[in-house]
Amino acid sequence: MSDLLAAPMLLAVFGAAVALALPGRPGVQRAVSVVSLTGIMGVAGVLMWHTHQVGPVALWLGAWAEPLGIALVADRLSSLMLFVASVVALCVLLFATGQDSDEQRRETPVSIFHPTFLLLMAGVSNAFLAGDLFNLFVGFEMLLFSSYVLLTLGGTADRIRAGTTYIIVSLLSSALFLISISSVYAATGTVNLAHLAVRLRDLTEPVQLLLEVLLIVTFAIKAAMFPLASWLPDSYPTAPAPVTAVFAGLLTKVGVYAIIRTETLLFPTSPVNDVLMVASLFTMVVGILGAIAQVEIKRMLSFTLISHIGYMVFGISLASEAGMAATIFYTAHHITIQATLFLVTGLIERRGGTSSLDGLGGLLGVAPLLAVLFFVPAMNLAGIPPLSGFIGKLGLLQAGAAAGTPLAWAVVAGGVATSLLTLIAMAKVWNRAFWGITPAEERRAARVIDIDGDGHEDDDTRPMPPLQVGATMALVVFGLGLTVFAGPLYEYTHAAAAALRDGSYIAAVLPEGLR
Repeated sequence: MSDLLAAPMLLAVFGAAVALALPGRPGVQRAVSVVSLTGIMGVAGVLMWHTHQVGPVALWLGAWAEPLGIALVADRLSSLMLFVASVVALCVLLFATGQDSDEQRRETPVSIFHPTFLLLMAGVSNAFLAGDLFNLFVGFEMLLFSSYVLLTLGGTADRIRAGTTYIIVSLLSSALFLISISSVYAATGTVNLAHLAVRLRDLTEPVQLLLEVLLIVTFAIKAAMFPLASWLPDSYPTAPAPVTAVFAGLLTKVGVYAIIRTETLLFPTSPVNDVLMVASLFTMVVGILGAIAQVEIKRMLSFTLISHIGYMVFGISLASEAGMAATIFYTAHHITIQATLFLVTGLIERRGGTSSLDGLGGLLGVAPLLAVLFFVPAMNLAGIPPLSGFIGKLGLLQAGAAAGTPLAWAVVAGGVATSLLTLIAMAKVWNRAFWGITPAEERRAARVIDIDGDGHEDDDTRPMPPLQVGATMALVVFGLGLTVFAGPLYEYTHAAAAALRDGSYIAAVLPEGLR
C-alpha cells in the first residue's frame, strides 16, 4: 500500500509531460488531464479507506538510511484533503474543457493550461503527503510557479498586475519558509516532521517558540490569515473562472493544512494558541466586512474566503480534539463550496455578461437552473441548517463554548456574527443578480436604443455550455453529499483529529530506535 503514495505526484507530472508534448492535440490533452485527475482521486479514495482501517502509512524514497531520505506519509487528514482536492480539481478541469473555442484561446489555452493545471495538482498532492519540511517547501514552490502561469493567462494588464502582486508576496513567504527550515535544521539537525516531533522536545522553550512563530507566519501568508491576507482580493478576481475556482478551493487550504500538521505534531502544547485565536477573530470579522462592501461577485467571494479561514484557525487554536475534528470537517466543506461558488460566478458572468451586481438582474427568470446552482452553495456557505456549513460551524462553536474562556466566547460570538453577515452578503447577490428585471428589459423599459446602429440591442450574454453546467452541478451535488454523509464524515474527522496526537504518525515513519 505504501507504494501508492508516490502515485498522485507521478500521475500529475506524467500527465503534464504528455500534455506538454502534444500541443497540437487538444483532445488528447484533455483526455490525459481527465484520466490523470481521475487516477489521483481513485488513489486518494483508497488511501482514505486504508488509513482509516489500518492507520498512517509511510514511503521512504532515495534509498537513504532513515531518517535521511524523503518521506511521503498518508494519514486520515492528508488522505481526506487529497481526495476532496482531486474531486474539486477534476470538476474545475471539466468546466474549463466546456468552454467554447474562442474562450479557450483567450482564457485557458489548452497547450498551456492543461500541463500547468496538472503541475499545480502535483504540488498540492506533494504538499499534502510531504513527510518533511523541505519537501513541503517543494510542494509550495510547485504551486507558486504553476499558479503564477495560470493567474496571468491571457496577458491582460489586470492579470499581470495581479500576478505581480501575488508572486512578490509568494516569494517573500518562500524566503521566510527557507529561513524557517534553515533555523529548524540548525536547532535540531533534521527536517523530517516525525523526527522533529522527537527532537524538538529537547530544545528550550524560547527556541521552540521562535521556530513555531517562523513557521506560523510563513503558513499564515499562504492561508491568507489576517493581517497577512490583503494580497488575495486583488489577485484572485482577475483570473479566468476555472483558475479562480481552483485557487479559492485549494491554495489557501494547503496553508491551513500545514498549520494543522505542524501545530499538532511539532508543537502540541503551543503557547501561541491565544494569539491564533485573536487572529481568527480578526480574520472572520475583517474578511466578512470587506465582502459586504463589494459589488463585484468575485471580489466578494474572495473576501468571504478570507473570512472563513478564520473558522479553521479558530478550531486549530482551541487545541482540542473536538475543535480539530470540526476544523478538518469545515476545511473539506469549504474547499468544495468556495470552488463551487466561483464556478457558478463564471456561469453568471457568461449568462449575464458581467460579474458586477450593478450590471445584473432577472437571472432567476432567464436561467432558473443557474439560480439553483448559486442558491444551494450560497446557503451552505452561510451555514443554513441542515447543510454541511452549518454542521461544521456548529462543531466549531460547540468546541469554543466547551473551552469556556472569555476569549473563546468572544470568537464564538464573532463566528455567529460572521455567519449572519455571510448570509447578508449572499442575499445581496441573490437580490440584485437573480431578482428584478434583466438589464435588457430595463433598457427597453427606458426606451434606450442601440448606439451602434445595427438595429439590435447590445447584449454581452452568452449561453451556458452543457459541460460547464454539468461540472458545476457535479460539484454542487458533491457539496450536498458532505451533508448527506455528514455523520460518517464527522466520525472520520474525529478519528483523524485523535490520530494527530496519539503518536501513530511518528510510529509509521520512524523505526523504533529513533522515536
